[in-house]
Amino acid sequence: MNAIETAGILAQFEIMGAVREVKPLGNGLINDTYHVVTEGESPDYVLQRINNAIFQDVELLQHNIEVVTAHIRRKLEADGATDIDRKVLRFVKARDGKTYYRDEGGRYWRVMVYIPDTVTHEAVTPESAHDAGKAFGNFEKMLVDVPEALGETIPDFHNMELRMRQLREAVENDAAGRLDEVRDIVDELERDGDEMCQAERLYREGRLPKRICHCDTKVNNMLFDKQGQVLCVIDLDTVMPSFIFSDYGDFLRTGANFTAEDDPDLSRVGFNIDIFKAFTTGYLESAREFLTPVEIDLLPYAVALFPFMQCVRFLADYINGDTYYKTKYPTHNLDRARNQLALYRDVRRHDAAMAAYIQELLNN
Repeated sequence: MNAIETAGILAQFEIMGAVREVKPLGNGLINDTYHVVTEGESPDYVLQRINNAIFQDVELLQHNIEVVTAHIRRKLEADGATDIDRKVLRFVKARDGKTYYRDEGGRYWRVMVYIPDTVTHEAVTPESAHDAGKAFGNFEKMLVDVPEALGETIPDFHNMELRMRQLREAVENDAAGRLDEVRDIVDELERDGDEMCQAERLYREGRLPKRICHCDTKVNNMLFDKQGQVLCVIDLDTVMPSFIFSDYGDFLRTGANFTAEDDPDLSRVGFNIDIFKAFTTGYLESAREFLTPVEIDLLPYAVALFPFMQCVRFLADYINGDTYYKTKYPTHNLDRARNQLALYRDVRRHDAAMAAYIQELLNN
């Protein structure tokens, strides 16, 4: 993006100070993000292009974020928190009063105030897993009484019933002629599919609530200060109503696997119980006061749900001929599916140990 184009976009927002430099920021895969450096005492900013191919209702997306950040700010103020501007994101209004701007090319942009002197972490260790669990549990806790309904920025994002339907459609069509080589995986997924869809059934029965969740609980979606304390949760595009399993289980799917999700060497795949314990300890420290007994009882199910769901998604895409996920070689999606299935199996071997550890935390 050239300087003239950047200047034209930034001119649409009510920023303070003269812009000295605009440079890429972070390594996000969805949105394009830039650090806007200003002159003098003016704050720096974050300029971001919203990927409206994925987030197709930008007005809904920004409405969700505005409601959530305003609510968190009120909670922090009521609690007498200090340094609040470093603990919740602040969005800059565009000239028309909205928190986003649509340019002539149909691209959507937004601007946030840059929070200085912060760091993010990429590595999942027991310490960072504990911090993540506590931060995301506290994030959910602050939002249990959001005063207005929010929409789904990606509809049915973590709907297991939908994912099973998509797999069955892929099997029926066998578009790439690959079904025969993966029939064993399909049969295993069908065997456990009904059990893995229990969240949707419990919700329809009124026994399981949906809450406002982050739905992208990576360890690098938290900002830390230089002393190592969590300041705030960031990357709020996927904040929407969901089961708490979306935050709890999805973190452990990636954070508690001993290897990457596409490692073809299944001997390296496995469930790291130490990461589970650290994340769960932190999560329940902040979330246990609002969780229902059903939600707590199903936390081990949530840990199994997400590798199962991701296996279903990778396998369906492989059967369809690799039409959704980017692949680096012909069997990439198949390797991903087998990896996630191996992780799912190992998680299930820890069912009793997970339940016992959660009960131990509750007793203490």
